[in-house]
Amino acid sequence: MTQRKLKRQLNLGQVIMLGAAGTIGAEIFVLTGHAAGIAGPEAVLALIIGGFLTLSIALNYCEMATFLPFSGGTMTYVGEAFGKGWLHFVVGSLDCLSSVFYAALSAVGFAYSLSVLIPGLGSSPLGITLVAIAIIVLMGLMHLRGVTKAGNLQIVLGMFLIIIFGVYVYKGLTSDFGFSLEVFHSGRKVFENQSTIAHIGRMLTTIALVYNAYVGFEIIADDAEEVLNPSKNIPIGILVSLVLTAIIYSSVAYVTIGTVPFDELAGSETALTQAASRFWPSIGVQAMSIAGIIATLTSINTAMLAATREAFTLSRDQAWPRMFSRLSRWRTPYVAIAGVVLVCALVASIGVVDFLSFISSAGYMFVLFWATLALPKLRKMHPDAPRPFKVPLFPVTVILALLGGFLIIAFADKMALLFLAGIIAFFTIVYFINKHLKSRRKALAALELHEGGGRILIGAKRDGAPESLVRLATQMIGEQTDTTLCLFRVVKTPITLTAAEIEKKIADEKEEQLKTMARVGNLAIEENFPLYTKLVPATRVEEGFTKELQTHKDVRLLLLGFPRDAEKAKLPHNVLKEILMTAQRDVAIVRDKGLPERVKKVLVSLGSGPNVALGLQIVNRMLDHEGETMTALRVARQELDDEQYEDELAKMQLVADAALGSTPENLEFKLVVANNAIDTILEELKQGDYDLLVLGAGEGLFQPDVLFGFFDDTLLKESPVSVMVVRRYQTESAYWFGQQLKKIEE
Repeated sequence: MTQRKLKRQLNLGQVIMLGAAGTIGAEIFVLTGHAAGIAGPEAVLALIIGGFLTLSIALNYCEMATFLPFSGGTMTYVGEAFGKGWLHFVVGSLDCLSSVFYAALSAVGFAYSLSVLIPGLGSSPLGITLVAIAIIVLMGLMHLRGVTKAGNLQIVLGMFLIIIFGVYVYKGLTSDFGFSLEVFHSGRKVFENQSTIAHIGRMLTTIALVYNAYVGFEIIADDAEEVLNPSKNIPIGILVSLVLTAIIYSSVAYVTIGTVPFDELAGSETALTQAASRFWPSIGVQAMSIAGIIATLTSINTAMLAATREAFTLSRDQAWPRMFSRLSRWRTPYVAIAGVVLVCALVASIGVVDFLSFISSAGYMFVLFWATLALPKLRKMHPDAPRPFKVPLFPVTVILALLGGFLIIAFADKMALLFLAGIIAFFTIVYFINKHLKSRRKALAALELHEGGGRILIGAKRDGAPESLVRLATQMIGEQTDTTLCLFRVVKTPITLTAAEIEKKIADEKEEQLKTMARVGNLAIEENFPLYTKLVPATRVEEGFTKELQTHKDVRLLLLGFPRDAEKAKLPHNVLKEILMTAQRDVAIVRDKGLPERVKKVLVSLGSGPNVALGLQIVNRMLDHEGETMTALRVARQELDDEQYEDELAKMQLVADAALGSTPENLEFKLVVANNAIDTILEELKQGDYDLLVLGAGEGLFQPDVLFGFFDDTLLKESPVSVMVVRRYQTESAYWFGQQLKKIEE
């Protein structure tokens, strides 16, 4: 089945800055002092080696992201390589969770960085929390309007960071109070008496420390589905952003270590501002403080973008609830965005961000490891598939990436590894519980569908034999074994009638009902379904139906016929409209224009919403014989380019899949671009030799001057074949909520 996709709108500049500015986060301000404290001046070499080792991962991602240019990054590759089972669920969930925690961590970091410029803000935990939540919400609102907004913001912020760091390096190298070789080598004396093994250990520890700081380019793979010209722009974006990051990291570290003496620098978390205060005394500290704020903003932007796309992909792959894959009118995953914003804000507000940062770091280790293993598996599975980018020196890149992963694990914080094991165990439990519940729900649904149960209430009028309705009802039931058909008639008993007159009227109606049973009873006998009649006295017809539904909860569907005299349907308060608006059950109204003994070909006007879903479900149960087909038709009123056409078609398939569980083989989709939807449907009915047209009741149902709405009413009148209009019962709150979702999505 074609899946609905995100819109391609990120250009090369936006892609490069998503990778580069997303990588250059707050880590550079913290890592420089810590790396120098571990390795002294060799920290610069460690940064270069870390970048080189990361290059192997970057090259692997270039191939996989161009081979599978879809959202989700690693989970997409793992799902394709190893199947969409436990590993796919754990990798995707852990990747999403890591991104959410990192976004929350960056939001709190933004608030503290801002407090440097706003006196008093940092003294209030509530103030820090409110600022963090505010920036998370603002980022979420921006992402809702489209990834282009996030990409443009990243360009502005990224260019500012590059300029600031460029000035920092230039001033550091040219100022009399900046870089000097003597200061640069000052830390070497501390380690000169250590053994070679100790030196190697320090280097490896430093590489492990800085390694994760390079993998921000993963955001490009996560958003591959939204990149224009992915075959070209993804590899360029990943590699250029990595090179930019490596140059900035190593040059900034080189200047900083050569400016601040080792005894002041080692372990410092303000190394860059310490250095800037020496060679850029005028505004250096302020400039680096602003750079720190900007760096946290880029981190929030990219982490939230990654988390929402990962949640979207998990939902689209049916690993997470389906609602997270709903798209807005801007083709953005608005439910996933709302969920990420909510969790980020919650994490930022409860004050455990630093604690959860361990999970974020450990999670990325796990994700990168399986991403690396996915490449050789994909090559083996699809040896002849075209690859826009092919990794040079394969499998050397895979081996180097795995060695880098083992290096991180060997020298990683043991607490991070412990948290990782706990989170994997948690997601494993969730996966198998969910798998069990899904299997159980599927089995129960299949049993319920086979057994059936309850009643179909068929409206039986005195002046109209409901043979066609009974025949249609038996086809709706299909092979269900426990569903009863009830010919239901309301005997109108005005309040002016006496008790004796009422008794005589009911007796007369019973005789008529027996005649009706004689005509239609054989139909039910042939299909082996129980059929009985029921008379209910009431002053008004709709009152009789309401009383029956309130008294008996086993009615599954009301099946009513359209008046032979169409003028009756134009009355301000006709019976059909009253029942449609008040009946707390599903309703189907049929205008019989010559129904055959068995309906074999059905046209469904495919919009969206619960009414259309009900129509698809009814038709799907009806057409269970070989050669019986249904066509879902949607009319688009504006010209569509190839991408828009594909998205509209995927939207149709999504509606059918949501209603039926999966798209049946006998369902055909037709998407037609035309100015007049009614004329298009009428032409299709004339050309297609259909037996029945199925419509979902429109919003005009709640308007006094139309029956179902102009669209449905016109087709009821003009259709050359029989028409069935269906309405699914919804509570007022559910209806209102559905209308709000429709506004967002359309």
